[in-house]
Amino acid sequence: MSGRDDERIARVALGRLFEPGDRKMFDFVKTMGAVRFRDALLGQGQLDGLKDNIAERLNGLDAEAELDRSERRGIRFVIPGDDEWPVWLDQLDECEPGMESSGAPLGLWVKGPLRLNELRRSVAVVGSRSSTLYGVDVAGEISATLASNGNCVVSGAAYGIDQGAHRGALAVEGQTVAVLACGLDRVYPAAHQNMIRWIGEHGAVVSELALGCSPMRHRFLSRNRIIAGLSMGTVVVEAAIRSGALSTANWTTRLSRPLMGVPGPVTSETSAGVHQLIRTGAATLVTRGEDVLELIGISGDHLLLEPRAPEQPRDRLSQREAQVLDAVPAAQEVGPESIARVAGLSVKTVEETLRILLDLGFVSTGRDGWRLTELARC
Repeated sequence: MSGRDDERIARVALGRLFEPGDRKMFDFVKTMGAVRFRDALLGQGQLDGLKDNIAERLNGLDAEAELDRSERRGIRFVIPGDDEWPVWLDQLDECEPGMESSGAPLGLWVKGPLRLNELRRSVAVVGSRSSTLYGVDVAGEISATLASNGNCVVSGAAYGIDQGAHRGALAVEGQTVAVLACGLDRVYPAAHQNMIRWIGEHGAVVSELALGCSPMRHRFLSRNRIIAGLSMGTVVVEAAIRSGALSTANWTTRLSRPLMGVPGPVTSETSAGVHQLIRTGAATLVTRGEDVLELIGISGDHLLLEPRAPEQPRDRLSQREAQVLDAVPAAQEVGPESIARVAGLSVKTVEETLRILLDLGFVSTGRDGWRLTELARC
């Protein structure tokens, strides 16, 4: 057995023994390595307060058979050191641990043609399961814009914003990755079976949990660090004060990667968590996909000009021409002397300027003097 195969088998076994992001397991693997840690567990059954029956549980596992079962389902187990391993995920090892989990995963179970090392330009789009139509539409628009520009959209395949994000990317035939909080043989939520299957056929479905593992609340929270770790930035679309999406936001901040928030109505509880992120400066306000591209792209690649109102006919006038035009009445004709007094200019200057404005169609002249045209009132 090669060292690499032994490393893979050790990580599969440890993944069965410990929950994702378990702090004690993470510390042992970091200091001893996966193979030595597994062997130590087999030899002693107890390390620094670990459960006494852990050696018995470890002996009962067949990690090689588990790898074989997964391969028959078209699922691969990617670990650090593999060509496909997304090395930027290792930055999770350098983060302060969260309350729910810590560190990079032991490995990732992956199904789909998209290789994880090709996700350099990925962006997470996450948010509330109890979303509004507004939130789903915005998530879809942002994701479609990102995917159309070559970015991969990463999300959690849940109801609401996650679903809108994946569908937005798929609508433009772009890349998307779904990170699950259960084994890849389980579909959660069940209503998203077709969507998850499609992503597994055209993008990638990912989990750090082995086959057969059920979705649990703490596994969703641990899963969120993977979503943040795989992405170069995170967009939060609709999240209440206690939304799980804020966990992904926190991990993004720990990784020192761009965190962005989409504002909602000021009275919306569904957006209260996003508004708090924006108010405290933790997240940058974005309203469309182009805003996200500007923040996560190479400086200047997606630089946007600030939007402005449509140009009006008056906008091209010089300061002198605008000054005279403002002094011309709309309801009645007046002579140049009256216009000069209002404008604060000489009669000669006003007469010269009025002829220019006449040629431009802003004023008309009659028996009693000058007045504005309809064009000047626009």
